[in-house]
Amino acid sequence: MKEAEAWQYADEIRARVRPPEFPDRWFDVTDFGPAEMWTGSFHAAIKTCHEAGGGHVRVPAGTYPTGAIHLLSNVDLHVEGGARILFSTDPADYLPAVFTRFSAIECYNYSPFIYAYGQENIAITGSGVLDGGAGPEHWWPWVGTPEFGWRPGTPHEAADWAELQRMAADGVPVAERMFGAGHYLRPNMIQPYLCRNVLVEGVRIVRSPMWEIHPVRCENVLVRNVSIHSRGPNNDGCDPESCRSVVISGCVFDVGDDCIAIKAGRGPDGRRVGVPCEDVLIEDCDMRYRYGSVAIGTDTTGGIRNVFVHRCRWGGPGLYFGLYIKTNSVRGGFVENVFVRDVEISELTKEAISIDLYHGDGHAGDDSPLVRNINVTGMRSDRTRSAYLLRGYPEQPLRDIAVRDSTFARVERADVASDVEGLSVTGVMVGGVPVEPVDEV
Repeated sequence: MKEAEAWQYADEIRARVRPPEFPDRWFDVTDFGPAEMWTGSFHAAIKTCHEAGGGHVRVPAGTYPTGAIHLLSNVDLHVEGGARILFSTDPADYLPAVFTRFSAIECYNYSPFIYAYGQENIAITGSGVLDGGAGPEHWWPWVGTPEFGWRPGTPHEAADWAELQRMAADGVPVAERMFGAGHYLRPNMIQPYLCRNVLVEGVRIVRSPMWEIHPVRCENVLVRNVSIHSRGPNNDGCDPESCRSVVISGCVFDVGDDCIAIKAGRGPDGRRVGVPCEDVLIEDCDMRYRYGSVAIGTDTTGGIRNVFVHRCRWGGPGLYFGLYIKTNSVRGGFVENVFVRDVEISELTKEAISIDLYHGDGHAGDDSPLVRNINVTGMRSDRTRSAYLLRGYPEQPLRDIAVRDSTFARVERADVASDVEGLSVTGVMVGGVPVEPVDEV
């Protein structure tokens, strides 16, 4: 895919991914309460709306303590300004366990806080707040590090995570990978799974246990004008995984891990399922904290293709990378056709462009990933550690990497490019000095 053709394709994605439409029927959740806990009220309001042929479940101003909320087809959960959905910190309120993914591996686990499985035309809209209630006292300590509240002698997720990975490697049927009660794998905040026509718009998300917005194997997903502020462990902002046709626009990410991370399954499980993530457009977003601004990986096993990043702003104290393609020969898969254009960077502690096949496990497996056709144009950076770090393998180099018409004003060290085949650097300034053009075949 050439650059001009690529941006035409990005326009097609934008035109294709339209918000779902809902009948003009409104059901106030307060008509199904009041209650000390609103879980049953949300369930009843959503079920009634769905059975009526669809519409909107209104959440008016106020605070609504609740457990898991499960959306059904043709329902918009509309959280009005002044409304706060306050999710319970009791793990029992997210049972029974549901079919989900934990860190890109299929299993049964605690329900995501807002979950939908196999539904069509669903939405979460409004200007209210989704508050996960997580912090050093609840959920975050399960990661097992003192920084987030864990104390010696208290439980954490390491044993469960190791067991889930073992199950996937041994081919244990997913129905037997049962976690949830008595286990310590944190749920995601929002997860539509195998859904079509999904909209998340306008809401503010705070204090999530783990990943914030995690569509899995969905098609036609629009995440628009969402503000996420949650600096906990593994608090990725938006992680489309094995999805097709995704638009993320006008969002603010101030999160504890990658702002956006595009994924496609992990290791043996990713190879078994074998579904890529493709046709993702990211535009007009602000990434402020913490690891990758736009990350691709680490879970690349099913393959990732056709990713477009346009008119975004990256940077702030504590934000590490810009474009961050990270994988290794344990994860495998492929990443191809990634186009970045007109990005403003204020400050990053590491590289503006990092494409690294030695991430995590490094070169310890036998499934070397293919990374090719990565294009960056019109990137303007004030301060980074370096402009780019590019590391392939000798037997599987990065292929066709282009950096054009870009400026990196203040850098601390030289760029790194090793095992790259087809590197093109033209019209680039680093530290106020023009870079000698590179145009390898």
